[in-house]
Amino acid sequence: MKKKVGIIGAGPSGLSQLRAFERAQSKGNDIPEIVCFEKQSDWGGLWNYTWRTGVDEAGDPCHGSMYRYLWSNGPKEGLEFADYTFKEHFGKDIASYPPRSVLFDYIKGRLEKTNFRDKIRFNTIVRDVRYHENKNQFEVVSRDTKKDTEVTDFFDYLVVATGHFSTPNVPFYEGFDSFNGRILHAHDFRDAREFTNKNILILGTSYSAEDIGSQCWKYGCKSVIVAHRTAPMGFDWPENWKEVPALVKTVGNKAFFKDGSESEIDAIILCTGYQHHFPFLPDDLRLKTANRLATANLYKGIVWTKNPRLFYLGMQDQWYTFNMFDAQAWYARDLILGKIKMPNSSTLYADPIEREKMEDALEDDYACIRYQGDYVRELISETDYPDFNVDAANEAFFLWKKHKKKNIMTFRDQGGFTSPMDSSVSPSYNKPWKEELDDRMEVYLK
Repeated sequence: MKKKVGIIGAGPSGLSQLRAFERAQSKGNDIPEIVCFEKQSDWGGLWNYTWRTGVDEAGDPCHGSMYRYLWSNGPKEGLEFADYTFKEHFGKDIASYPPRSVLFDYIKGRLEKTNFRDKIRFNTIVRDVRYHENKNQFEVVSRDTKKDTEVTDFFDYLVVATGHFSTPNVPFYEGFDSFNGRILHAHDFRDAREFTNKNILILGTSYSAEDIGSQCWKYGCKSVIVAHRTAPMGFDWPENWKEVPALVKTVGNKAFFKDGSESEIDAIILCTGYQHHFPFLPDDLRLKTANRLATANLYKGIVWTKNPRLFYLGMQDQWYTFNMFDAQAWYARDLILGKIKMPNSSTLYADPIEREKMEDALEDDYACIRYQGDYVRELISETDYPDFNVDAANEAFFLWKKHKKKNIMTFRDQGGFTSPMDSSVSPSYNKPWKEELDDRMEVYLK
């Protein structure tokens, strides 16, 4: 019988897995029957924008963490697909920091030229997964939220591509229950204009803290305070922006900090991270890991060591994104097709432990970038994914970091990045990021 593969999620990782099988088929390989489950009405995962927060139209937790006016906070040269360049998609060179709508168009572009969209069941949420050892198959129960009907499928292999930026980590501080303003997690942030003329407090020092604060500044908030638990981000912020030690408590509309300072604030935005959360998986199949470059219990960062018929994509902390998901998807595909031999259990278990040790020895962000670049290189060396200049991608990340350190509010204005795929050089955008308030694709591409 023909093998059957289930893919959970049609965001960037799930689309990478579909693309990997499509490429194999285009080269004359027989591929398994594929079913991809996607809870949203369209593909693209987090790159879909929805105004909804809390629950979606079906009453399930809202997947999206995307907000209006988001522009890429890293250079596109670090995430470009090796088999489908930005220049190929748009027909010209574009600047290095596109808005969301441009990246969304790019992500889906290569599969729109195929019939693989037909393999996706949209508006379908996976409710439960069980593995039957006697059959060597996964039982997957899903629900079509439009028809309100339940279906059970059996798969020989299962790929979890749901991402890990959808279930917020929400801390509690003394006074939150009586705060006289708005408290929300970054997951529910949708529009910076809501905070125009507001004094906002951001908890956390992640990329979302940096970017949401910058968005609110751009659209006219009165002030930004960022509270950190360990160390400040340390950029040269605008004059109405400051970093302070950890929040201790709130009283009314006043926030009190560890250094004894206090401030009147109107809103608190929690940029406090996300959980790896897979409520549809039982304990013996569910990934539990910290957000790190070397994920626990995944051989090569992909294969579930306790059951090598189960694969996870995109579960790492990320410098590389779309092309790393491709590298993982091609590797998972070739394991499924038998082009790569699955190692024995001792090798499976030893691999992630060794990767964690290597990560723990890294001294700074530059070393982390090289580490993940080497990981991508390792994966593509074993498949037919197009080889690309990983060192050039690393250099794009290094240059990005230098531009941010020089001026955090103008780094998106910089051009001159070289594509690792076709060596094209990006132009600068024709208007400073802080002045461009329209993020529509047709405006950007003009």
